[in-house]
Amino acid sequence: MAKESYEAIVIGAGPGGYVAAIRLGQLGIKTLCVEREYWGGVCLNWGCIPSKALIAASGLAHKVRHASEIGIEVEGLKVNVEQMQKWKDGIVKKLTTGVKSLVKGNGADVAFGSAKLVSKNEVEVTDEDGKKTVYSASKGIIVATGTQIINIPGFEPDGETIIDARTAVSLQKAPESMLIVGGGIIGMELGMVYQKLGTKITVVELMDQLLPGTDKDVLRVVEKHFTKGDNPAEVLTKSKAKSCEVKNGKAKVVVETGDGSEKTFEVEKVMVCVGFKPNSKGLGLEEAGVKLDDRGHITVDDKFQSNVPGIYAIGDVTGHPYLAHKASKEGEIAAEVIAGHKGALNDVVAMPAAIFTDPEIATVGLTETEAKKQGKKVNIGKFPFAASGRAMAVTETDGFIKVLTDPENDHKVLGVTIVGPEASDLISESALAMEMHAYAEDVALTVHPHPTLGEGVMEAFKAALGEAVHIMNRK
Repeated sequence: MAKESYEAIVIGAGPGGYVAAIRLGQLGIKTLCVEREYWGGVCLNWGCIPSKALIAASGLAHKVRHASEIGIEVEGLKVNVEQMQKWKDGIVKKLTTGVKSLVKGNGADVAFGSAKLVSKNEVEVTDEDGKKTVYSASKGIIVATGTQIINIPGFEPDGETIIDARTAVSLQKAPESMLIVGGGIIGMELGMVYQKLGTKITVVELMDQLLPGTDKDVLRVVEKHFTKGDNPAEVLTKSKAKSCEVKNGKAKVVVETGDGSEKTFEVEKVMVCVGFKPNSKGLGLEEAGVKLDDRGHITVDDKFQSNVPGIYAIGDVTGHPYLAHKASKEGEIAAEVIAGHKGALNDVVAMPAAIFTDPEIATVGLTETEAKKQGKKVNIGKFPFAASGRAMAVTETDGFIKVLTDPENDHKVLGVTIVGPEASDLISESALAMEMHAYAEDVALTVHPHPTLGEGVMEAFKAALGEAVHIMNRK
């Protein structure tokens, strides 16, 4: 069995792993990055990037259909889903190829195969031909293996009628009907894609609301778009999909509703989106003595080191929140720790998050619901997009920007939630504000260009101080 030596080994080339490998290479650490399936991980191949491409494309089609209100009349609009998928696949190919090139271009080596720890500083890699190679790491091993889809009994994906998100982003035509098991982020994002492409959508959610954990006032804005209009979706909360029978290319799904009764649906597709679990089995972690939590996540400290010195873990495999940008940041920190940088640790003040529904949702810091659960006294500043000239000009006036400040600490920023146009881009300013321990006054006094959606952020912070100009202040 061949043996090769490195200073660092990264297992997994998703948004955490490839970033860690790049940073290690930049720091002059002899590094090997091992990937078993695809460069870029779930995010680039069938998660973040392809889904957002489809969201953009379906959203454009929806806008064109409803453009007559601004004087643009279109006849004979046709959506070619097959061509849309080719376009999306081109983006994926470009990005995944780029990831591998970036890793190598920054001085790290790459290997394709399944990795397993055989000691606290050795990794065995088995390639596609079954050849095994053992690599040693003198400074550290980073586990960045991410998560995998959870399946539920009776609803195992067959790739045709019962599908998961991985298949859903590659459908060659929009089905006539789709029942989605799980009204979380992925279910709602992809559900709204196919809704805009003409599919009749039904969502079955076990909890008492869609997008569990989202503030109710935020959810109302998204639900308005989802359950009304020219192709309204049907939503069943506090409900459970009990059984599924596939026959002649259709699925018959029995659902136990919130009132205890049963309802049967016959649909062309069933998409199961009930969550993810960590990819921690079969890696040799237990044999190496690495501690896992009760769900199989690797436990780490603020330097992303496990309980076994020299073994690190980053990204989704370490637990919630499952966010690509969180994994990337952690990859940078772990790389710097391995390279011996003093002071390298996880000191992120607040981690932003975005949900690409229609309209988008973005948050950083505390939400109003979380603040109430923690018993915090908060002051709220709110600015509706309906009062924004820019939002009117782009015909996207639903939603608002909500700012939470600490009234007992000079209105220090506690959190910001945005639901509305370009929320995922607008949230970055608030993330920076929190990272710099800013106060509402800091953002309120910052001049924002006109006319922009970003002005709404400034106005929301002014509203928190009772100084809003373009809306009435609460007395």
